[in-house]
Amino acid sequence: MSSQPDSPAFPAQQQEPPGHTGDMTPRPDHGETSYEGSGKLVGRHALVTGGDSGIGRATAIAFAREGADVAISYLPEEEADAQETAQWIEKAGRKAVLLPGDIRDEATAREVVDRAASELGGLDVLVNNAGFQMARRESVEDIATEDLDRVFKTNLYALFWITQQALKHLGEGGAIVNCSSIQAYDPSGTLLDYASTKAAINNFTVNLAAELGPRGIRVNAVAPGPIWTPLQPATQYEEKVQKFGQDTPLGRAGQPAELAPAFVFLASNVTASYVSGTVLGVTGGRAVF
Repeated sequence: MSSQPDSPAFPAQQQEPPGHTGDMTPRPDHGETSYEGSGKLVGRHALVTGGDSGIGRATAIAFAREGADVAISYLPEEEADAQETAQWIEKAGRKAVLLPGDIRDEATAREVVDRAASELGGLDVLVNNAGFQMARRESVEDIATEDLDRVFKTNLYALFWITQQALKHLGEGGAIVNCSSIQAYDPSGTLLDYASTKAAINNFTVNLAAELGPRGIRVNAVAPGPIWTPLQPATQYEEKVQKFGQDTPLGRAGQPAELAPAFVFLASNVTASYVSGTVLGVTGGRAVF
């Protein structure tokens, strides 16, 4: 598991969305050299949206090392990051399926699921991780309609479409894990639209768990706190990046590798067979209730 960095401060840096891992200083820790599996997902087939980098990459690596074959969806401009994630999946001895496409388009979102199930030979686990935010603004009055469209379609519309399509493939013993956020509980003013989608995801998770329980499908969510991913330098002001995560009780941002075990836990029928309808916080000490 990741060790706490010597200094919680990050160098000033910015990228344009969606951001790329190779341009980050320091590079995030996705568990490449630290995560060790113990067979929690042997024989499972998983789709991770936004699996090219950040939390998605860490989850994909962990799933592979736990014994799962993994498909990842991502934007076409994130191909370099996706290829690197695929290499880590394959190094774990598992099958990697790459699914580029913009899931803000309904047809693309649904096709991603069907292709994942087809190329993996089934679908047992869905991780709705893909998300977008934009914090380079000062007021709610600065949120343009095109910003709302990008955030809501990425974070909510696609989640609905992909989940609907996945239910054509998921059977008893299946698991859905959504990516919520501390923003659902303690929103930042500059992330009002993003925080709204994450609160909705919490509601979606609990209600869907109630609906799918009789079908033997568990539904849960992970609520990350501030995590060092490409989305941060790509969507935050430089001065915010420098102080990113310092306001948590632990005094630092988390690494993607510190999120992966939570996704493994909730995806596994070995560890979480009676866990459904919950939101698991990994926030550095900030409250998720």
